[in-house]
Amino acid sequence: MHIEGEERIPAPREIVWAALNDTETLRQCIPGCQSLEQSSPTELVATVRLKIGPVSATFNGEISLSNINPPESYTISGEGKGGIAGFGKGAADVFLVEEGPETVLRYSAQAQVGGKLAQLGSRLVESSSRKLAQQFFADFNAAVTAGSSSEGTG
Repeated sequence: MHIEGEERIPAPREIVWAALNDTETLRQCIPGCQSLEQSSPTELVATVRLKIGPVSATFNGEISLSNINPPESYTISGEGKGGIAGFGKGAADVFLVEEGPETVLRYSAQAQVGGKLAQLGSRLVESSSRKLAQQFFADFNAAVTAGSSSEGTG
């Protein structure tokens, strides 16, 4: 399954880049995230609780960053196991383009699921995945915007 999109964030690229690499910001924005810890400069460990259709599960996963080109782009990859619910894995290329005082965040992701999740049907899994991606980027935009506006007033 392939998901792509973009989010226009009213903040400078350096601030958006810093937020993309901030564990606490990511933890707050990842839908269903229960924990997110950095295990190395390019690796994170996460626990995420998700409900996709009738299947609800807690996924334990590992996330890694590669192709890091600050403050322009990176590739984020992850794999999570949800017990009998199955597994999910994927990778996303994230690009930041400065447009005046704003930053356009573009992403292109590939994802796979297996187990019970795969049995739900590709349409349900794909629409749920798109919703989760849109929710993450909307929450991320709000977090960056709130952080960016409070920095200038302090």
